[in-house]
Amino acid sequence: MVATSRCEVRTTGQGDVRDISAEVAAAVARSGLSSGVVTVAVVGSTASITTIEHEPGAVADLGTALERLAPRDGKYRHHERWGDDNGSSHVRAAILGPSVTLPFTDGQVDLGTWQQIVLAEFDTRPRTRSVVVRMLGD
Repeated sequence: MVATSRCEVRTTGQGDVRDISAEVAAAVARSGLSSGVVTVAVVGSTASITTIEHEPGAVADLGTALERLAPRDGKYRHHERWGDDNGSSHVRAAILGPSVTLPFTDGQVDLGTWQQIVLAEFDTRPRTRSVVVRMLGD
């Protein structure tokens, strides 16, 4: 059986990382499914879904690593084509990807003690993100 849920997440712009574990857990619980997999996906090309220990140090480390890989003030052809400033946003989102798939058992998402599901915002302005939570199971 397949069940789908959606939620909206408001962000403050590049570097904002929001813990959405509770929203995903609630969607799995509401689905009535016992065991299976849940895919969590953000709609858009300048944000990502991943897992991390959602604490200030780990979030800062992620930001530092992404700044090295795709510097905010770097030169991006995207800026030249569209006259905007979010080339780094697209690159960062492409590196992490738009979704994560996790197992769930007995109606609960199988996460480690220090593992949370997060939405990482990379756009250079605040956004309201649509997150799709799709469960497949029985």
